[in-house]
Amino acid sequence: MTLAQMFHDPYLSQVIGRALCVGILVALCAALLGVSLVLRRFSMIGDGLSHVGFGAMAVATVLGMTDYTLEIAIPIVVAAAFVILRLGENSRLHGDSAVALLSTGAIAVGSLIFNFSGTRNTDVCNSLFGSASIITLTNKDLILSIVLSLCVLTLFLLFYRQIFAITFDEPFARACGLPAGAYQSMIAVLTAVTIVLGMKMMGAVMISGLVVFPALSAMRFCRTFRAVTVWAALIAVFCLIVGFFIACVLSFQTGPTVVCVNLAVYVLCALIGKKAVK
Repeated sequence: MTLAQMFHDPYLSQVIGRALCVGILVALCAALLGVSLVLRRFSMIGDGLSHVGFGAMAVATVLGMTDYTLEIAIPIVVAAAFVILRLGENSRLHGDSAVALLSTGAIAVGSLIFNFSGTRNTDVCNSLFGSASIITLTNKDLILSIVLSLCVLTLFLLFYRQIFAITFDEPFARACGLPAGAYQSMIAVLTAVTIVLGMKMMGAVMISGLVVFPALSAMRFCRTFRAVTVWAALIAVFCLIVGFFIACVLSFQTGPTVVCVNLAVYVLCALIGKKAVK
C-alpha cells in the first residue's frame, strides 16, 4: 500500500482518518500522564495495566464479544489500577512488586484463555502488538474513544497544578492539605483508561511505550515540568503519525513500528541534550 493509494481511496481515507483521530488523542493522553509517572518512578504501571488489558481482551474474544472490548476492558483495568495502588501501600509488597505480580499473572492467564479461541495465533499476535488495519474500529468505539480521551485531557489540564505538586513533593503536598491519595487514584484511573483505548492500535505489550518514551525524550533537553509536558505531547503525536504511516505502507504491526520511531527520537534527543550541556 502506498501513501497515494491511502489518500485517493475514499474508504481507506476514512479508515485512516478514524484511526489517526483515536491514535493522536491516545498519544496525547499517554504522554501527559507519562511525565508524572516517569518522574515519580512509577512508569511501569502502564506496562502492568496493559497486561491486565490483554487478559480482558482475551476474555472478550473467547466470549465472542469483540464489539464490546472497551466496555469489558475498561472496568477491569481500572479495578487493577486500584489494586496496584493498594498493594503498593503494603509494606510487604512495594509498588514495583505489585505491578510485576499483576502484569505477569494477567498476561499468563490471558494467553491461556486464548487457547479457547478459534484463531489463537492471530488473536494473540494482534492483541500483543497491534494491527495496522484498524478496520475493526466501529463507530461506537470511535465515539467512546474520543469522549474518554477528551475527558482524560480535560481532567489533566484542570488538575495540572495538583498533579505537579504530588509529582515533585508529595509529603509537602500532603502537609499543605492536598488529598494526594485522591489525585494518585485519579492518575491511575486516567492511565488505565488511556491504556485500554490505545491497545487496539498499539497492542498490549507496546502501549506502555507511549507512556514512557515521549517523557524520557523530552527530559533529555528540557529543564522544567511545563516544557517537558509540552514537548512530550508533541513528540508523542509526531512519533504516532510517522510510525502509523510506516506501518501501513510496509504492512508492519503498528505497535512495534511506533515504538521504534520513539526509540529513534529518544536517541536523537539524547544527542541533542549532550551537545546542549557541552
